[in-house]
Amino acid sequence: TAIVDLYPEVKLGKYKGLSAHWENAELSNDDVDQALSDYCRANTLEEEVDRAAMGDEVTLDFEGFVDGVAFEGGKAENNSLRRGSGQFIPGFEEQMVGMAIGEEKDLEVTFPEQYHSAELAGQEAEFKCVINQIRIRSSYELDDTFAKEVGGCETFEEMQEKMGQSMQAYTDERGEMDLQDRLLRQAAETLDVSFGEDEIEQAVQEQMELLWAQLNRQGLNLDMYCRFMNTNEAQLRADARPDAIIALRNQAAIDKIVELEGLNATDQDIAEALALICRQNGIT
Repeated sequence: TAIVDLYPEVKLGKYKGLSAHWENAELSNDDVDQALSDYCRANTLEEEVDRAAMGDEVTLDFEGFVDGVAFEGGKAENNSLRRGSGQFIPGFEEQMVGMAIGEEKDLEVTFPEQYHSAELAGQEAEFKCVINQIRIRSSYELDDTFAKEVGGCETFEEMQEKMGQSMQAYTDERGEMDLQDRLLRQAAETLDVSFGEDEIEQAVQEQMELLWAQLNRQGLNLDMYCRFMNTNEAQLRADARPDAIIALRNQAAIDKIVELEGLNATDQDIAEALALICRQNGIT
């Protein structure tokens, strides 16, 4: 239900003739070059090879045994590992040097004395391993090959131009959205309305759900976030309250302007708005 339906006497002091500065940042060639360099580092050439060396990425199956008995958590299939990363027990990765795809080998290791599992700490163990795939990665150069294979362009110069246009369009779009937000807040500040605790609490809940969605996209959850930030859910809700009230005021101002101006959204308007949300969030 729209806020104006809940509060029919809502009055909006001013929403026309507002002014705000549009921060229209012009990107430089250096900005584009830096973005291309970052993009290059994030995309690597991948090649399959027959034998493992330090620095290679391998996919392997393994199962660990202590005194001939398999232990819990010591078995995995198609596990990815970059040799030399130190991800596994000391000595494990080094003993894989020279192993070929499909080759089986028993690796003998000793768990560290300070290992997180007390049952395994300091224990000698044997891992039965087989390598399924070996890959080496190397970096692209900022050249036509990179442009064709990663950028979908015929030349690097074309990729530079398209990257610059895309970055400038994104910057302009963000600038316009910021301008709209500041103008809307100016209008909302003139709004004569108050909200009940239930409405505020619902708006806080929406802020929390937005945070949960953002964390989920990063593979995190609320408990992990609270530990990282040295906070708790109650404090997060308290911190979200000011923004929740701003969101309520903004929506109330929008609803009132819609009412005063007799605005209606067409199906095309709605489709375009949804398409923009999808582009901004990388979803369909």
